[in-house]
Amino acid sequence: MALTPRLSGQVAARAHHSPAAAILQKIEPFFAIGQISGGPLLIATLIALVVVNSPIGAEYIRLWDRGVRISYGSWSFARPAAEWINDALMPLFFLIIGTEVKREFVKGSLSSLRTAVFPIVGAIGGLVVPIAIYLAFNLGTPSQHGWGVVAAMDTAFSLAIVAMFTTRLPVAVRAVLLAFAAIDDVFGLLVIAVAYTASIDLWFLGLAGVAYAGILGLLRLRWVAPIPYVLLGIVVWIGVFGSGVHPTIAGVAVGLLLPTRSRLSEGRFAERVQKPIDQFKAAHAAAERTDDPAEAEEQRDSAQRRLGYIHEMAAATDEAAERLVRVLTPWVSYIVLPLFALSNVRIHFSADLIAEAVQAPLAIGVVAGLVIGKPLGFLAATWAATRVGAASLPEGVNWRMVLGIGGVAGIGFTISLFIAELAFTDPVQTELAALAILVASVVSGVFGYVMFWKAAGPVGDDRQV
Repeated sequence: MALTPRLSGQVAARAHHSPAAAILQKIEPFFAIGQISGGPLLIATLIALVVVNSPIGAEYIRLWDRGVRISYGSWSFARPAAEWINDALMPLFFLIIGTEVKREFVKGSLSSLRTAVFPIVGAIGGLVVPIAIYLAFNLGTPSQHGWGVVAAMDTAFSLAIVAMFTTRLPVAVRAVLLAFAAIDDVFGLLVIAVAYTASIDLWFLGLAGVAYAGILGLLRLRWVAPIPYVLLGIVVWIGVFGSGVHPTIAGVAVGLLLPTRSRLSEGRFAERVQKPIDQFKAAHAAAERTDDPAEAEEQRDSAQRRLGYIHEMAAATDEAAERLVRVLTPWVSYIVLPLFALSNVRIHFSADLIAEAVQAPLAIGVVAGLVIGKPLGFLAATWAATRVGAASLPEGVNWRMVLGIGGVAGIGFTISLFIAELAFTDPVQTELAALAILVASVVSGVFGYVMFWKAAGPVGDDRQV
């Protein structure tokens, strides 16, 4: 969800060729193809803010609130376009999050207790302190139910800010931030599942459970064809949606099932394809030499069979989780997340709204919880853990970098907006929360950037591997 080391090296190399490339080096992490990138989301947010506050703002909002109907015979089902985006498209984003979380636990920064304690403790502090700060302002008020707004961070924006420094920060900074984000996202999703689910239909939940078990069964059988998984995944979504639990949970649940190891190791691949490669070469050469059309066709068919075998063996070396993320991320980055911003960012900037936000406990709690609570909770919890010997600072990471990680964690944009839509039924409260999230995200992003800039090595200091 940020620039890979290889791509970071490519971006750094371009800076040597032209001044324009040096400028692009700073913004490219926000538009990286193959990674969940925050650039398209940022542009869509700015467009939504401009249009909502223009003369056509009311008509623009009505466009997203207009019902989109699915019908077959006498059966009909209609929901506003914005809700279709939230319920049908956003689960794809959470599917990627679920996959990334599993990869971190299986083979990433959380794969061993020793490496996991630091971000786990930090994530707990980054959850408890912001919620406590929010409730300090809102306990006993009508906005008390919105405490979940400060529970999660925006992974795309936070990792993009780290990637802006390319090789100037140690690789452990990104690893800690990714681990922290993974755990933080799990907390956010648990908040959605537990705190903002009004009622549960057990029949639909059972349907989702049966489909989920079907996916597990196919995985145990090592079933390769993707169609059954897709169909069962859709049934899981239908079951979760019909049960009353928000369907984003279906995305995470399916993502957690995806295998993070390939079916065939590279060493086994080399053993299995060597003979078919030799047979392909022989069949291809025979087809080129012969003047007999029938024999040439037979040899070409033989060569194609060998190619098919080699192709399948090559596909078996690919991780299912990595392949899915690779396929989905461009669609999520450039279509799903921008559509979410275009349909959900509805802040009308006005003197009255700003005046109300300055005094509203809801807005003050959101800003304080994200801007102060996230870095304070992460820093205090990790510092305490290191003092008692339960965790240690990762190699190359200092406390200023830790504060920077906590700072960018205050960018709660995507999931915070999402939870705000679930938490508040009053449009005024939703708008106040959205304005506070926007302000907090900007302030947190700037603060995190400054901390990383102060902690990073000078330009040209290659500290990343």
